[in-house]
Amino acid sequence: MDFLEFPKMPRLAREIIITEKIDGTNGQIAFDDDGKMYVGSRSRWITPEADNHGFARWAFAHEEELRELGPGRHFGEWWGSGIQRGYGLANGDKRFSLFNTARWSDARPACCGIVPVLYKGPFHTAAAEDALARLSMCGSVAAPGFMKPEGIVLFHVAGNFGFKRTLEKDEQPKSLAA
Repeated sequence: MDFLEFPKMPRLAREIIITEKIDGTNGQIAFDDDGKMYVGSRSRWITPEADNHGFARWAFAHEEELRELGPGRHFGEWWGSGIQRGYGLANGDKRFSLFNTARWSDARPACCGIVPVLYKGPFHTAAAEDALARLSMCGSVAAPGFMKPEGIVLFHVAGNFGFKRTLEKDEQPKSLAA
């Protein structure tokens, strides 16, 4: 039998980044080594003919700008008018917000936003509770004035893993929360 080494564990008390969890649909923009662009949802490649809420159509219309993202995969949330909560956006107003806040905080394509950062610092549960309380009382940071935000994503930098908390029905599996 081959030996399997037990993996190292990151320390819990390390940096976290808490962002607003936007209720839309997951999107992916990918560029291969030859520069070909691919567009995806959470679970499949999509095209303007087999689309996901118009994301592929939007991406191909903005392909030249999106090339600024560079090679590799770039994940984000496609959200707005007609998608999940809608966030009070009308007239087909949809937005793409990138997840990687460390990489895209400043320079990014003009057609892309980033998910709002609510906290960045050492891990402690109070940071998550505070971020949830502020969203509950003040509404969405991504769409100011929208008072039914979904929740937060807590990304543990050393562990390279995210966790989500929702303001409603967080204790239930998503399949039962509808």
